[in-house]
Amino acid sequence: MYAFDYQRPAALADAAAALAADSEAKLLAGGQTLLPTLKQRLAQPSVLVDLSRIPGLCAIEATAEGVAIGAMARHADVAASAIVRAAIPALADLAGQIGDVAVRNRGTLGGSLANDDPTADYPAAVLALNAIVVTDRRGIAAADFFRGLFETALAEGEIITRVLFPQVERAAYAKFRNPASRYAMAGVFVAKTAAEVRVAVTGAGQSGVFLWEEAGDVLTSDFSPAAVAALSLDPSDLMSDLHGSAEYRAQLVKVMAKRAVEKALA
Repeated sequence: MYAFDYQRPAALADAAAALAADSEAKLLAGGQTLLPTLKQRLAQPSVLVDLSRIPGLCAIEATAEGVAIGAMARHADVAASAIVRAAIPALADLAGQIGDVAVRNRGTLGGSLANDDPTADYPAAVLALNAIVVTDRRGIAAADFFRGLFETALAEGEIITRVLFPQVERAAYAKFRNPASRYAMAGVFVAKTAAEVRVAVTGAGQSGVFLWEEAGDVLTSDFSPAAVAALSLDPSDLMSDLHGSAEYRAQLVKVMAKRAVEKALA
């Protein structure tokens, strides 16, 4: 690990100022990706700006539309939240499937989204639920937020403060875990509103999370596992690695989508 300075500001403005003052500064949320990267000397930030003291960033609140979750809310907090379980139980269920107990007690919503790992769970929920990622500067629609592998719409020095999740009629998440890392090899979040069904897939796409639009269109007309069973996903844009071929992942996505619909109907 390379040497670095450490700051723990007590206000969001101070954190933003620290980032603006040094282009090599990095934000520290839960640290589940950043700290291992530092230990392996794959990153060399000059300053770590810890967000843990800033008030309000851990808040989970009910809204007229659904629920607002602070960027520093831990996965375990989201999983256990009565507010989340009342508004969007599928989101609490997803949070409870992330990593292991240690990861869930340290990892944060905002950290996961800012990192945008192609196998992370939260991006599927954000995209399927058509959530709004709120920063210290603006609100970013889910469709505009994810830009590719480890790439988001966040500008230099921009800080996620919370995410606004709208309530839906039905939703569920199902994933097939890599047995070693517990990341999703294929995770599917299905969200049904009065107008449409959105199906978001994580863990399988070469460019990260994506909407499976064909599945969404079919399920909008017929929200049933049988409707998914009749589909096939083109593997040409899916990952292929030592854990599974693109064709294998295409089949996994289909199976997880079917299971998600079954859970949503249960």
